[in-house]
Amino acid sequence: MHMRTPEPATGSGPAALPPFKSEALDWDGLRFFLEVARTQRVSAAAIRLGVRHTTVSRRIHALEHELDTVLFDKSKSSGFTLTEDGQRLFTYAEQMEGTLLTARENLSGHAQTPAGHLRVGSTEGFGSYVLTPLMTDFQRRFPDITLDIMPVPRFISLSKREADIAIALERPQRGPYLCTKLIDYSLKLYGTRQYLDRGPDIATKADLARHSFIGYVEELLFSDRLRYLEDIVPASRVIFKSTSVVAQYHAVLQGLSLAILPCFIAAQDPRLQVVLDGEIMVTRSFWMYCHEDLRRSKRVMALWDFIKKAVPLNTPLLRGESSQLLYLPRAA
Repeated sequence: MHMRTPEPATGSGPAALPPFKSEALDWDGLRFFLEVARTQRVSAAAIRLGVRHTTVSRRIHALEHELDTVLFDKSKSSGFTLTEDGQRLFTYAEQMEGTLLTARENLSGHAQTPAGHLRVGSTEGFGSYVLTPLMTDFQRRFPDITLDIMPVPRFISLSKREADIAIALERPQRGPYLCTKLIDYSLKLYGTRQYLDRGPDIATKADLARHSFIGYVEELLFSDRLRYLEDIVPASRVIFKSTSVVAQYHAVLQGLSLAILPCFIAAQDPRLQVVLDGEIMVTRSFWMYCHEDLRRSKRVMALWDFIKKAVPLNTPLLRGESSQLLYLPRAA
């Protein structure tokens, strides 16, 4: 399924930009514009483009002069933020970029063998414990594709081109994206054998009131889908908090508390045991999406199709019914 941003009522595309001083825009100048818009810093854009920051500033100034408008509001605190005209140009420039990338790929002689570079963004735990090993398998199958894997405890911005494909806890509400529900996954309550042997017995949920827990820093949650501890143990005593689920996992291993963890992390570690299995379980979902214009890219679609096959194969692990990560057969 894919979603489109509603078109403006007065036309089929973005609102018109001011008249050009020349008949054609320099694409190289638009590349500089896109990097500054995405990074909001001239210095960061310069690093990504491999040039001096003075070159970036000069290019942006020339583009603003050519369009006879201001594209960025500049401040020391927030950096370079797009003006109204800048936002409109950004929409056009992104469409041009996507078309050029696809054209270069299809005309480069690699039409039958996908090649190039891809970046995948994902939630931290899934990206580290499931996606990364699967991506090494993908790279064995497509050796001409290089990969960046970004497992981070925040949302990935496709509008800033932080990644080609994103895997998130929530379906994007708007945007020109190709989007699909990837899979449901389960979270359960875990503790070490040492902790469970040493602490008060746990026979029912009521017994959890005598135990301590590890959880998220509530005010720094990047998604409400991460709120579940208070629903299971309303009066829980949380003695350790972290914005990172990987940090929570390592904290549980110290044997001082219990934690609700994704099964795809905890089930792979024999040092952890499920507490009240069958009684305490949280279900969440992963969504995968990319810019709609990338559906014409062979390398992006090769990765998309691989993830769509490889992740559901691991449904037992993501539900806590298995402790082993599975890989696609070689012929797949």
